[in-house]
Amino acid sequence: MAESTGKSTKTRKTASKAKKPEPAPVDHKAEAKAKFSKALEEAKAGARELTAEGRSRADAYRERAVSKSGDWADEARAYGEQAKAKAGELAVEGKARASDALAGLGKLVSDNAESIDDRFGEKYGDYARSASRKMQETAAKIESKDLDEIGDDAREFVRKSPGLAVGLAAVAGFMLARLFSGSRN
Repeated sequence: MAESTGKSTKTRKTASKAKKPEPAPVDHKAEAKAKFSKALEEAKAGARELTAEGRSRADAYRERAVSKSGDWADEARAYGEQAKAKAGELAVEGKARASDALAGLGKLVSDNAESIDDRFGEKYGDYARSASRKMQETAAKIESKDLDEIGDDAREFVRKSPGLAVGLAAVAGFMLARLFSGSRN
């Protein structure tokens, strides 16, 4: 009988194991799809939030840039107006100095015309008087004209004889360079 008891316990154990219901097979694909869809929706929501934040920041930066550029443009216009006014003042001053220098040179040549008559002859004295008159007339013309008229005259001169204008500009540039390089030494 002892043998039969050993067998019956074994059958009981197997029977108890057999009685447990097996869990239903889990569908991992459906679970993974659900988790992936949830993660995808969260990512889309995050991307929408980041896009909205990026747009708001970009709009703020754009507004600041527009206001700064407007301020800079206003400042540039103000500086331009100041430079234009200062250039006008300097041009008027330069015009006065040029006409005074030309008139002074004409007077100097006129004062020395008699000594030129004595040294070189009356013909050269007449040339000196003629040159003196022309210089004084030119000084008077410069003094009587405003800057716009002088600018128009200069443009007309350049159109009529561009070669001479370039040559005069080169000579003037050379003289200014010598003047300023001489002051450094």
